[in-house]
This record gives sequence, C-alpha cells and structure tokens, in this order.
Amino acid sequence: MTDKNMTSYDDSIPFSLVAHWMFCPRRAWLEAVDETMPQSSQVAEGTYAHRRVDKSTTAEARTMRGVEVRDPVLGTHGRIDRVEFSSDTGYLCVVEHKTTPVKQSPTVSEANVVQLALQTMALEAGGAKVGDAEVYFSTHHKRVPVEITKDVKARAAAAVEETRKAISKSAAPKPLLQDPRCMSCSHASICLPDERQETVVQRRIVVPDPGAETVHLTVAGCRARLSGGRVVVEKSGEKLATIPIERVAAIIAHGNIDLSGALLRELMWRGIPTVWCTGYGRVVGWTNGVKPPNGGARFLQFQASANGLLDVAKEIVSAKVGNQATIFRRFGGGSTTVAALRNAAKDANLAESKTELFGAEGSAASAYFSEFPTLLTSSVDPVIGDDFPGRVGRGAVDCINVALNYGYGMLLGEVIRSVLACGLDPHAGILHSSKRNKPALALDLMEEFRSPLVDAAVLTAFNNREIGRRSFNFALGGARFTAEGRKKLISTIERRLSTEFTHPVFGYRLTWRRAIEVQARMFLGVLDGTQATYKAIRIR
Repeated sequence: MTDKNMTSYDDSIPFSLVAHWMFCPRRAWLEAVDETMPQSSQVAEGTYAHRRVDKSTTAEARTMRGVEVRDPVLGTHGRIDRVEFSSDTGYLCVVEHKTTPVKQSPTVSEANVVQLALQTMALEAGGAKVGDAEVYFSTHHKRVPVEITKDVKARAAAAVEETRKAISKSAAPKPLLQDPRCMSCSHASICLPDERQETVVQRRIVVPDPGAETVHLTVAGCRARLSGGRVVVEKSGEKLATIPIERVAAIIAHGNIDLSGALLRELMWRGIPTVWCTGYGRVVGWTNGVKPPNGGARFLQFQASANGLLDVAKEIVSAKVGNQATIFRRFGGGSTTVAALRNAAKDANLAESKTELFGAEGSAASAYFSEFPTLLTSSVDPVIGDDFPGRVGRGAVDCINVALNYGYGMLLGEVIRSVLACGLDPHAGILHSSKRNKPALALDLMEEFRSPLVDAAVLTAFNNREIGRRSFNFALGGARFTAEGRKKLISTIERRLSTEFTHPVFGYRLTWRRAIEVQARMFLGVLDGTQATYKAIRIR
C-alpha cells in the first residue's frame, strides 16, 4: 500500500514534460503520447552535449552525473544532469546542461527555472539539502545561477498540475497560430501547426533535415547487422555497405535477406520500422516497436473504419483519378482519355455511396490502363507495349505490370512506414476492406500517390531506357526482374521519392517522401479533431 498523498510511478510526470508544457501545451501532449522528436541537427547537438552527464555515476563522489530522482508527493520524476556536493557547506548544487546556438545569448528561460525547481524539490523530498541551482550552457561554457525561492517552487507545482490536466485529455490541444515558437520547435514536422488550416502556408516553418533515409536491402543472401552504432551489410564475408543507424529512417528488405537479432532489437527500440517484401516487391509484413504514439487516435481509427468516412474516401479516389489524368497528359496521351478521366474524377466527387465511388474508380482504371502502352516512346521495344494485357496485379507475366507491381510494393512500404510513424494501424482503412487482412489504411493513403510516383517512374525508366527487356528474365515463361533490373527500378523510384515539388495546398516545396507522411498526419488530424477535412494531393 502507498500513502494516499503519494503518486504512483505510473502517474508520475517527467520533469522534461513539464518543461515541454511551458513551451507549448500541444508539444507536451505529443510527447505524452510518444510522438518523439525526429533526429535533427538541433537534437543531435543536445545529445552530444549530454554524452557525459547521461552516464550515471554509481559510486559516492563530489560530482554525480545522471542522477535519477523522484518526488512521490508532487508526482514527478526525472534525471538530473549533474549534482555537485560542497564539503564546505554540506549542501548540494543542481546543474542542468543546455545547448544554445553560439549566436544566441545564454539566457535562462522560465522552463529552465521550473525544471531546476522540480529537481531541487525531488532531492529535498529524499532528505537532501540543496543550496544552489545553475544552468550550464555547454556551447558558451558558461554557468548561470538560478535562485530557487518558495515562489518558484509554487510556480513549479502549479505547472505540474496544469501539465497533468493537459496530457490527460483525449484530444490534442489546438496548434499555435502564427506563433514564433513554432519556428524553432523540433516537433514542428509532426505537429504541422500551419498546415492544419489546409490553406496556403504564409509562413514556412523550417524543419531541420533529419538526414535519415530509407535503406533498401536487395542483394539476395546478404545479412545486415549492428556494429558500433552502424548498420553493416555483408555477404559471404564481403562488406557491401555501412551506414550510421541515426541516418536510418526505415529498412525495406527485398527477398531473401537476413537481419541480425541485435539489429532488429535496436530498430524496434528506436521505433524504426522494417518492411519485408518478396522478390516481386509484394509486402509480406513489418516490424516496429511496442510503443507507437497516439494510442487514443487508434481507437478513433477503428471506429472510423467500421462506420466509414465517405467524404475522405471520395477525396482520395477523386484525387487518384485526377492525378491519372495529369500523368496521362504529361506523357503525351490522347485528349479523349484525359477528358474521360477528368469526368470520372468529377463523378467520384459526386458519389453518394461507396458503390458509386467504386464505379467511378473502375471506369477510370479501364480508360487509363487500356491506353497505358501509348505513353511509351518509340525508343522502347514495341514488344513491351504489345505484351501488356491491361492492368494485372499478382501473377503478372508482362514487363509493364511486373514493373508496376514492384513499384506499388515499394510505395506501399513507404506508406506503411509513414502510417506507423503516426501511430496508426495500417490495417484499419476506410476505402479498402480490412476483411482479407490487408493493410487497408496504407492502401487507402497510397492511392493518390500511385500515378505521380510509381506510374511516372516506371514510364520514365522505360522511355529513358534505364530498364528494358534485358532487365527481365523470361526463363520460366513470364517476365521476372533480373537483379540489375530491379536495382535500376528501385533507383528510379527512390529518385522520384526524393524529388521536390510544390505542395498544391500548402504552397511550399517538399519531397514526395515527406509528402506521404504529411498526408498521413493530415488523416490523423481528421481522426483526432485537429482539422475538419482531409485534402488529398492533386498534381497539375
């Protein structure tokens, strides 16, 4: 039994969460549901500055680093960067390490003061005597003293209660509007404060480039392992590649690939997903950590999947068909087909049921793929176009469909990665049925990206002769990618994913890979009530 005035550890709030609340209540809520910060130069600099104090000191010493403390009455806990003991006074000095750009002055914020007060109160709750508190700015090599008075402690206690109220709510607080704090917030890329208004963004929030990338493992029989904080890829004793794990956003394994247990464990610990595909590009599964964010939003997602969100489904299908029309026009297709696709997109917008919506989508697919070979240039072997029987999914034996299927598999892997990053369940969709245990939501969200990403990349690869009949093996009567052909298609699609374009709603430039996650977060916003509607990407 515990004292009624004491808070259980499960209800205890970290010091850092209170500091987040003082900066922005929405940021604290995102942290509370495990929406962790992306790895950026700002975060990396802070991590590097804490490299020494993050190592706990276990023996008694004049200076102790990484000291874990808890205040059971106030209900807070956390780690103190450094505690110094003065033998002259017998009192402790609490030191908090902070990083600040060299061009900025080392100024102690109110959040710093409250965090030091909470640390002091936790030590005192354990019977220690604290005399001083300081903030050490590592980039300036300067210590700034902070006086912890009764008034400061009262403000800290009040901040704890306000934080507890904020994070206990089922929905996230509304994002800040035109607030300068957003410009320097490391959570801006997952919060998307201005984008929630679904209009042209007048003020671009510059989100630090995380420098992370999707790693594709394609060499049959290779093995990836963890060594010294790096992902090392080997085959038959030969080292094929090595990359710091901090630069890995996701790993996609194609075919017969082996990942060591240590690497999988580290990836799950960091919340980095691994997507497993067959040699044909079909997604067969994925692994992720056990603590994805936004648990409450997943319940809302399941409700939406059961009840249906017809307006969102119509927006997705209408955008998909409209994008097919644009790609068809860009690659020199006939105006009659373009007009038919535009009309089908309008029909999708006017659909009053899913049956009518699927009808518009089906008629568009028939018009689009019946003329798809006409988008190939004269430089392409005519047999490739002549062998195209129309759109065929699994079991395809012609070059075009094999390439499309592989590209769609890659796109599905990217969408699954983005869905998992938002903490949503890839299976509970609103357009595709979940009855056959398919990743329905991921299939829903990839629809608007099929033609701008995969169709355009496949056509470009054929027309530029990056891939051709020599990229396929016909030994078993049907087309199968050679190792070199598969590598070239992956390279083409990766280039497309890394290409920047102007977002048609927000008006700023971003990569297609980033756009996939932005759209997933827009769907999350519809679920949690942050925004009223979902707007798909329509290319022009």
